[in-house]
Amino acid sequence: MTAITIASTDQHLEEILALQRRYHTRTLSAEVQSVEGFVFAEHTLPLLRRMAAQSPQAIALSEGHVVGYCLSLPISLQAEVPALVPMFEQFRRCVYRGKPLSDYRLVVGGQVCVDREHRGQGLLARLYEQLRVSLGQDCDLCVTEIATRNQVSVRAHERMGFEIISAYNDAVEEWVIVAWDLSRPAVLERALII
Repeated sequence: MTAITIASTDQHLEEILALQRRYHTRTLSAEVQSVEGFVFAEHTLPLLRRMAAQSPQAIALSEGHVVGYCLSLPISLQAEVPALVPMFEQFRRCVYRGKPLSDYRLVVGGQVCVDREHRGQGLLARLYEQLRVSLGQDCDLCVTEIATRNQVSVRAHERMGFEIISAYNDAVEEWVIVAWDLSRPAVLERALII
């Protein structure tokens, strides 16, 4: 059984980075990306340490090793990931259920990834659920962006409860912005693909 917990050691963070490198858009062929999905942003160990000091970073452990992760990026660290600047600019224009995003207490879904050998167990939803529980009442919404060509990720996020609230093009990619109401648990039974 794969255990879901919060990253608490540098080894956890280093294994997150190793998984990130393995599934990064620059590492995978276009064919593999279309079938398996991919991650876009790149983090560093110092940045992950700062993120973990301010917000929970959910991980899936199998035999003591990280096989999946769900990063959360506090708004206070938005300038730390230059690739995400267009997303944060777009957030200023987004509305969720009739209110601007700025009216909500947000956590940004910093990135999720599950190793291919561990997919099909519902780990994505379990990781997000761990994040939701760990945040407690501190946040109303989890908001993130997904490249529209990453349909594996778009569909998985929709199955577990995220809603598409906007779309934009930053001259590099077409993106959808998705939001998840943290007052509602992750939909585990519909999210068993990833």
